[in-house]
Amino acid sequence: MHQNEFFFFLGFISLILIILFVDLGIFDKHSHKVSFKESLIWTLVWISLALGFFVFLRFEGNLLHGIDSMELLKSKISENAHPIKIDGLDFQQALQKYNANLSLEFITGYLIEYTLSIDNIFVILMIFLSFNVKEIHYKRVLFWGIIGAIVFRFIFIFLSSALIHKFSWMFYIFGFILLYSGIKMFINRNKEEKVDAHHHPIVKFASKYFKVFPRFVGENFFIKKNKHLYLTPLFLVLIIVEFSDIIFAVDSVPAIFSITKDPYIVFFSNIFAILGLRSLFFLIVHVINIFRFLKIGISILLIFIGFKLIFHEWLKEIGFTTQYSLYFVISILIGSILFSILLPKKQEA
Repeated sequence: MHQNEFFFFLGFISLILIILFVDLGIFDKHSHKVSFKESLIWTLVWISLALGFFVFLRFEGNLLHGIDSMELLKSKISENAHPIKIDGLDFQQALQKYNANLSLEFITGYLIEYTLSIDNIFVILMIFLSFNVKEIHYKRVLFWGIIGAIVFRFIFIFLSSALIHKFSWMFYIFGFILLYSGIKMFINRNKEEKVDAHHHPIVKFASKYFKVFPRFVGENFFIKKNKHLYLTPLFLVLIIVEFSDIIFAVDSVPAIFSITKDPYIVFFSNIFAILGLRSLFFLIVHVINIFRFLKIGISILLIFIGFKLIFHEWLKEIGFTTQYSLYFVISILIGSILFSILLPKKQEA
């Protein structure tokens, strides 16, 4: 890790943690049911922060890797397979082109992750409903779930990056995983998601090896009783949410690697999308029955990304740039929403 990368990364994580804990400490002192208005405001806040980061990368993206020479710039373009050519350009022109592409890779990755997160939201909602979690406790579970997701994504992304740089055929493995996921999602798009609260593997494991309290105790994850420490059902819900995010990451992380090989851009786009997941969750919960074509849109997106990973060399040769990927992602997202509004689900008699 370059010195610039270390300090940039440290500053980014510090800022994110400060914002999260300010939210938890100031705006979330008491458990409460999150309203549509509150979720909308926080969704706009997180989207605005992501757009602000996009603008920063557009003009100062080279600061991430400390690029201060043409040699280092060429090295980074080659290392991360950025789809740009800088032959015949002076250093400043080349830097502008590099920053423009870097910002596009970030925002495209962010939109992909944000869109795919919608499917994860459905799963999380099923977990909450299956365990009869009170709505006032949703926000606390999601907060700590996000903290855990940041740690797991860091490990997964940088490990995947190391494998991709060492074994180029990993792209094909990721591509076929996404193709399979997309086709499976399309086939099962009308099936109801179910979570068995009593027979879930994590519940069985925890019940076997730990002391589990038989009922919820407010918003507590642990409770001490008769000198024994017990896990509460709310803690089990948190672990299951974390587990579902790890499974979800198997699809979403390779999806961003179809846009860029730069692990920092993959990580930043992932984290901004994850940070917006909590507010997006409460927003989606209020309109969950409206956007009925989102599942189809997500499945098409996964299939597209799968093909993009499998045929990445050919697409590079024909000049398929980051911009085209961005257009496709936006088209799928807008198309899914428009079709859902124009062709609403018929009410059963």
